[in-house]
Amino acid sequence: MNRIETAFKNNKLFIPFITAGYPNLKKTEDFIYQMVSAGAGLIEIGIPFSDPVAEGPVIQESSQKALGAGTTLEGIFNLVENVRKKVSIPLVFMTYINPVFKYGYDNFFKKCASVGIDGIIIPDLPFDEKGEIAPFAKKYDIKIISLIAPTSEERIASIAKDGEGFLYIVSSMGVTGVRTEIKTDLQSILSSVKKVTSVPACVGFGIHSPEQAKKISQISDGVIVGSAIIKIIRQYGETADKHIYDYVKTMKSSI
Repeated sequence: MNRIETAFKNNKLFIPFITAGYPNLKKTEDFIYQMVSAGAGLIEIGIPFSDPVAEGPVIQESSQKALGAGTTLEGIFNLVENVRKKVSIPLVFMTYINPVFKYGYDNFFKKCASVGIDGIIIPDLPFDEKGEIAPFAKKYDIKIISLIAPTSEERIASIAKDGEGFLYIVSSMGVTGVRTEIKTDLQSILSSVKKVTSVPACVGFGIHSPEQAKKISQISDGVIVGSAIIKIIRQYGETADKHIYDYVKTMKSSI
């Protein structure tokens, strides 16, 4: 059984996102251990990319700085390999199709499996084109995490039926980033999802406060937070360890 499936058994997960290589790969590794200690149930590791179209300014900046610091895909694979020696919770890549294509689909997913990655999120890969990578992901038991946006509407059922690992429910239109208010009718989307699948559904994009996390966790299987964590790293740099631990601990407690 894939680690993602095990993690959701009788648990609602807090899922933090981190950009690999920001401010450097060594600190990324340290920050991941802090998140795990604080109660993270699954960690989303962002592969920095030059044109991260789904990301807001905070994560875009972290991507640019990670690339500027010399972060490479091989370096990230080595990071995951190190982390996997100490961490048993699921690890998921968040990336774009270009780095995967350039590395070679079979090579990429084979490498993911060998270092201990459990799933992958690719925001710029349309659902209708998922078949391009599906055979390779299945071959190495890497779950393709599908996104369901507020605009998915009549496609929600078809995307959800085909879901694996977990479904990423996008809370708001636009790119990632902290939002003071989430107006999307998440209850309706999640109800539609639950009618057709038992695959866990987690909500991300814009969530940053314990109050938001508590409210959303009551109707979902997990809460995903990225920009708020990257902001902490931006503020404290290499000394962000305790601040990340405290934030994740608070958010985990709220759900």
